[in-house]
Amino acid sequence: MEFSKIFTICFSVLLLYSSLAYGQARSPPAPVAMSPTPTPAPALAPAYVNLTYLLSVAGPFHTFLDYLESTEVIDTFQNQANNTDQGITVFVPKDSAFKGLRKPSLSNLSDDQLKSLILYHALPKFYALADFNELSTKGSISTLAGGEYTLNFTDDSGTVHLDSGWSKTKVTSAVHSTDPVAIYQVDKVLLPEAIFGTDIPPTPAPSPAPVPDVSPAADSPSAESKESGSSPKSAPSTSSSNSLMNLCIWRQLVLTVSAGVVLFF
Repeated sequence: MEFSKIFTICFSVLLLYSSLAYGQARSPPAPVAMSPTPTPAPALAPAYVNLTYLLSVAGPFHTFLDYLESTEVIDTFQNQANNTDQGITVFVPKDSAFKGLRKPSLSNLSDDQLKSLILYHALPKFYALADFNELSTKGSISTLAGGEYTLNFTDDSGTVHLDSGWSKTKVTSAVHSTDPVAIYQVDKVLLPEAIFGTDIPPTPAPSPAPVPDVSPAADSPSAESKESGSSPKSAPSTSSSNSLMNLCIWRQLVLTVSAGVVLFF
């Protein structure tokens, strides 16, 4: 009996030991520590372009900026500059261009016409100065005012000329030219045919240059003719001398004859 108990205990211990050893052999290996994957940095958003600020510090463009704000076209320009992939190109007249505008006048325009006129000063795309060489070969280019409101461009050896029909001007300086916004200064207000019609008055011919008053030189034929013309003025003095001399001779002759007659009698 005791032998059976001992055998049972030994067998139980051996079975327990085998179970523990098998469990350790089947246990999964400890996980290997892995370095965390770095999270990529978010892409930087493009800087917001404030057209009001750009036009305020440049210029003077106060009149054009006042029209932008009063017609609320500034909101359209800002949206085109900052919320589209194309960007914007703006042609800004100086204050003196508005002061020199007499006919046609902007005072008779309706609110919608005035808004279209200000929109007419922008293209719905960013253009660097070098891009106008290719743009000049494409004919009429539509502006932000719509398909009827077009401009023609000519690149003359790097100088960009604009023609609206009523206005012929050129880009005189680049105020700002960094994608997505280009701002260029022009000398005249752009007047579209879609508002003012196609009956464009002819450009007045330039006045002739004054003829310079050149006095003839002293040795010129004119001077000689004047000198020869003035020579007769000295003739009377010579004639007077001859007459006086002849008078003296006659008087002497008369005295001589008189003396001879007296001696004869």
